[in-house]
Formats: sequence, structure tokens, C-alpha cells
Amino acid sequence: MTFDPGTVPTALDGRLVTPDDRRYHLLRSTYTTVGRPAVVALPESAAEVAAALRLARDQGLPLAVRSGGHGLAGTGTNAGGLVIDLSAMRRVDVLDCATRRVRVAAGARWARVAQALAPHGLAISSGDHGNVGVGGLATGGGIGWAVRHFGLTVDRVRAVEVVLADGALVRADAATEPDLLWVMRGAGAGAGIAVAFEIEAVELRTVGHAQLAVAVDPAGETLRRWEEAVARSPRELSSAVLLTARGAQPVAFVTAVVASDDRALIREAVEPLLGIGDVLGQQAHQVPYPELVSTAHPHANTGQMPSLTTSGLLPEIGPDAARALVTAASGPQPALIQLRSLGGATHDPAPDDMAFPHRHQKTLVVASVFPPDDRDTLTRAADGVLAHADGAYVNFESHRDADSFARAYPGPTGSRVTEPWKRYDPEGVLRPGRT
Repeated sequence: MTFDPGTVPTALDGRLVTPDDRRYHLLRSTYTTVGRPAVVALPESAAEVAAALRLARDQGLPLAVRSGGHGLAGTGTNAGGLVIDLSAMRRVDVLDCATRRVRVAAGARWARVAQALAPHGLAISSGDHGNVGVGGLATGGGIGWAVRHFGLTVDRVRAVEVVLADGALVRADAATEPDLLWVMRGAGAGAGIAVAFEIEAVELRTVGHAQLAVAVDPAGETLRRWEEAVARSPRELSSAVLLTARGAQPVAFVTAVVASDDRALIREAVEPLLGIGDVLGQQAHQVPYPELVSTAHPHANTGQMPSLTTSGLLPEIGPDAARALVTAASGPQPALIQLRSLGGATHDPAPDDMAFPHRHQKTLVVASVFPPDDRDTLTRAADGVLAHADGAYVNFESHRDADSFARAYPGPTGSRVTEPWKRYDPEGVLRPGRT
């Protein structure tokens, strides 16, 4: 079917953008994918989200929902359908400083969240870039710069306001709709449209921030030493690695963030990283937390970074996995390889506490390729690494197919995810093409 502007409900007056609107080219796409929707809805309330959802259903239009951020999988746009863009819903409110409870609308980006919470001395560990949107991340996981200190973003979500597929607005918390809360924390995209979250923040103003460039040996022992150093470190340390090849020499660009303003603790946490290999360069300083997810980051998403991405969660970087990582980053058709530290607070919840069951792995590995490389290139580059993985992180999966679902939600978790998906969205309106 095609979009019929003559049947638009009055609730959406002034909220719809069509291809003849000068704003359309800034709203039709995600960061990775150029879209061609028939119409983009810009709701400013849950009632308007419900009206847009009903419009898509009534006209038989394919539906996509996005919170306005990166959306690596490209599922936040479509061709010929309706896109619900939540970016106008971006309020951030501190509800209770004593309990550090904050309400964050799903269309905010994490740069705005960090800036709004900073005057209160609070922070939420989220993504690693200020342009990432709240809604997609806070329903999928959330591995941020303070992940070992804070946990995943979903670990601190205490309530979610959700528009269901039938247009009803419900609040999901531990006392009301606990099954919906369970699935929204890790697999929310298939159950409903999250419009706001109540999240328990942490007290955090200033962090230690170190960056190292370290030569990587062919066997990848440098990467094994990095993982071991992080695992032995205080929980305040979180780290990430960008692994790339400069000619014949693989190099690890290591970022370390220490969630503390205690200089002695920062030094204690960072110094072991200096011993993981031949350090080619280093810098360290203390910065306000919002600088890590800066307000300079947000930008319009116009499909400017076409890419394909997959992921794996490693229980440990053993010798074979280490060699596979080096090969993936420096082989004849290399992928961009990133590592993110886990452990610490991410291991505190039980695997069945929420729809993110991966509570024993130490490292997330993310592999990405860019045109002209394709999915086959990504598979060839990443398979050697993923053979050592136990699970995947849904927000870094470009292809939302049965295989990625089974890796993100293995075994009983998958069954427990699909049950509320079918109950809250029996027609699969919110999960076209998904399990």
C-alpha cells in the first residue's frame, strides 16, 4: 500500500514529514542506511506515538522505529513505509537526587543525557559516543565507558514507559508488568515502543582518561595481556581497544576510563596496561565525564557510514582467539576489530534477571566492514574469532536473522523472549522479518 495523506488523524497534524518536505533528507536515513520511507512521524508525546502506530497499521505501511541515534543495523528506516522518529522526545529529568533516579525520554541522545545530569554530579554509563540514541541502546544492552563500574545500561533501568502494538501506554516496573520490564531490558525492540526510561544513575563527575598505542605481536599475546590486566583491575576501570594494521604491524589503540577522581586509584588501575606490550605512545588526564560523550558528537544521520557489523562475546581471549583477532584485523581482507571490556558489575546480575543473559564473558568483540566489502567479506574475516565466542550483542548485529537471534538470546532466553513478543505484539507489527 501507499501512504494516503487524506486519512491522517488530527493528533498528527504538523508531525508528518513526506518526501516533498525540505526536512526529509535529514530524517529519512540512519547512520548506516539510506532510507526511502513514504512518511516520517515526529511525535512529541506517547499519545502521538500511538497515533502514528495506528496510522501505519490502518494503512498497511511497513513500520520502523528509531530513537534518533546511530542505529547500526539500519532497522530505523525502510522503503515506502512509515518511520516513527522519537528524536523530539528528549527530556531528561532528575526525579530524586537521593536515590539517583532519573527519567530519560527515548529520543534523547547520550550527549544530552550526560550534559543534563552533570550539574547534579550524576552519570549513566551508556554508549561510547554522544550521538547514540537512548531508546535503542537502553532496550538492547548498553556497554559504555563505565561499564565495569556501573554495569550495562539495562542493569540500571528500573521502569520503562512503553507504547504497545495496540496503542496502549503502559508502565513496566518490578510491581506492574514485570514480564514486560524483563523483556524490555535486553530485547525490547520486539515487544513495544519505549518512550521513556527510569534509570538509577551513579555519582560521577570526573574520570581518569588514558589512551595508549601498543604494538601487537602476531600471536596476539598483547591482547591477552590487555584482557588479563583489565580483569585484575579495580572495577572503576573500563577499557576498549581498536585493533588495526599499519602495514605489517598490528597496533592496538587502547582507551582506559577510570570512574573516579582519585588520582592514586587512577594510577593503580591504568599502570598495568603499560606492561601489555611495546607502547608506541600514551597520554592520560582527568576530564569531566560528559567529555567522553560530548555534545559535539550529535549530527544528522544521512546514511553517511554504510557498514556491516557482527559481534561475539568471549569468555576469555585464549591463544587461538588471540591469533584469530590479529588475523581478522590484518589479513588480506581485514575487518575493523574493536574490543570492549566486560566483567566487574556486568557479572553481578543473574543470567535470567533480564533479557540480556551474558553474565560470564570478559570481552565483547565487534567486527565491521565497509563498502565495497560485503557480508561475505565480514563472514570470512570474523568467523575465526566468532568460533571462540559464546553469545552476541544485538546492538552490533547488522543482520537480524535467526542466527543472530540465537546467539544474542541463546537457549531458554530465546524462548522467554519470544513469548512476551507474541503476547504484546501478536501480529509482529514491531518486528518485521524477525523471529
